[in-house]
Formats: sequence, C-alpha cells, structure tokens
Amino acid sequence: MLGVLLEGGLVRVAELPPPFRPPGFALLRLLCGGICNTDLELQRGYYGFCGVPGHEFVAEVVEADTASLTGKRVVGEINLACHHCEWCRRDLGRHCPNRTVLGIVNQPGAFEEFFVLPERNLHVLPDGIPTERAVFTEPLAAACEILDQVSIPHGSTIAVLGDGKLGLLIAQVLQANGYKVHQFGRHADKLRISAASGVATESAKENPPTAAYDWVVESTGNPEGLRQAVAMTRPLGTLILKSTVHGLVGIDTAPIIVNELTLVGSRCGRFEASLPLLDHGLIRVDEMITARYPLAEAPAAFAHAAQKGALKVLLYS
Repeated sequence: MLGVLLEGGLVRVAELPPPFRPPGFALLRLLCGGICNTDLELQRGYYGFCGVPGHEFVAEVVEADTASLTGKRVVGEINLACHHCEWCRRDLGRHCPNRTVLGIVNQPGAFEEFFVLPERNLHVLPDGIPTERAVFTEPLAAACEILDQVSIPHGSTIAVLGDGKLGLLIAQVLQANGYKVHQFGRHADKLRISAASGVATESAKENPPTAAYDWVVESTGNPEGLRQAVAMTRPLGTLILKSTVHGLVGIDTAPIIVNELTLVGSRCGRFEASLPLLDHGLIRVDEMITARYPLAEAPAAFAHAAQKGALKVLLYS
C-alpha cells in the first residue's frame, strides 16, 4: 500500500506493508487527509519525528470488531491513551503519560492508504456532512477547547492573533459562540474568510493595540507572536497559547509577572464540541481549502502547504 514518510526533513512516498489490526482497533481506508502546521513542524524536526504523519482525516471503516462500524465514514481522536493510569481514571486520557498520538508520537499516521485506530476513538459522520468539511473536525475541536478550558463571559471581546488555518478556525468558532472577535493578521485574503463570519479584522502589520484586551488567543505559529500577544493583554487578563513551534521561544517574563497575566496552554479538544459546527453557517471551512493532491503526490502537497499564504492542503487516497 502507498504511504507518506517523513525522514530527515524530506517527504517521500513509499510502498508500505499493510497494518496489523489489534483487537479493539478498526482498519481504516483513508478518504481525505489535511496537512496542518504540526505536520510541517514534524518535517522540520519537531519531536524528532520519523515515520508516517497525518492526524486530520476522514476514513472508511474496512474492518472492525464492532460489525456495525464497517462501511461507515468516520473521523477519529488522535490520542491513544492507556486507560489504566491515574490520568485516564480522571478522564484525562489526552494527557496520559503512556499515550501515543496518531501521526505524531509512536503511532503511524493517517497519510497512508490504510491505517488503524482504536474503535473508541472513532466518531461516525452524519451522511449529510461532506468529506471535505469533515476533515476539519480535529482542528475545529482544538479551537473549541478554548471554551472548555476558560470561562469567558458571553459577549466578551476576544482578540485572536494570527490568520493561519487554526487562527481562522478559532476566530470563527468564537464568533459562532456569541463572542465579539477582533482578529489580527497579515493577509487580507485570509482575513476576508473570518470577516464573512462577522469577525472584526485588522492588519497586524500596523502596531497592534497595547493592553487592550482581557482575553487574547495567540495562534500565529510564530515565536514573535507570543511577545505581541503579551503586550496586547490587559493587566489580570488571560492569554491562551495555541502555537506549537519547533525550538525554543524567547520571551521577557517581566510584563507577564508585573501585569499578573494568566497563561493557558491549549491543545486538542473534544470532537463532541466540533462535530455540530460542521453544519454551522458561520464556519466557512470550504473557503480555507487551498489545494487537493493525490497521496502519490505528497511531496508536492507538503511543499504547497509550506508556501506563504497557503491554507488547507488536502490529500486523497
């Protein structure tokens, strides 16, 4: 079967052996996968990754212990927890110290014709949700996680810094949940997507406002973004960190301490929160698709995804 491999910063396509399906796992056939910033960071050396990437996907169940799953279109949560440790007993499997992570940590990813994932990780898609919208389920869940982590009064103004794939989804999710979102970015064509959902957009090329927001989300994917986000947050305000950047990020901690800011790291989220949004009119994911490639052209797809201005690049099996 055909699969994508990341090795030493290079992307290549290879013939791989079909995966073994352990008990409790489903054998999945990739229908569509999305290349995200984490995949690009893995290519650059994040986690010292080597293997099959891919964690945003829609697949068809080929074989499963639960017969009713066979033939269903599914999406899947990416963390494979042990379900035995203290963290799992507290229903915090996403932080299980023994977990593997699809396409990121010790679990071959979705960018191959066939792969496996525990049945308990799968969510069956409604027939009316197009595959290309459903491939955004995982990053939408990451955007929704903010509202699970932080209690923000309804109707509050929230600044979102960054207009990449995740930044656009965060702005749309917050706007759809009744908040007044101000999004700062560097690309007018990207900001137009959020603006169509009612988000107030501004150019980050100008000097962003200082100490102007009680709630700030940093999603630039850029080390400099954290410094800017700190400056935009009011004393006693909350700064939610979404960027994952390969390497160390330098930051002056003095304004964080002096202004008594609350920093919240934010990662994966619940699919139960994101799945209903796939059918929401303010979530304009179709406009975020930049290009589509067959799996056999993965090197070109990754190169396209890394280009300045690119949003979601899709892979098809």
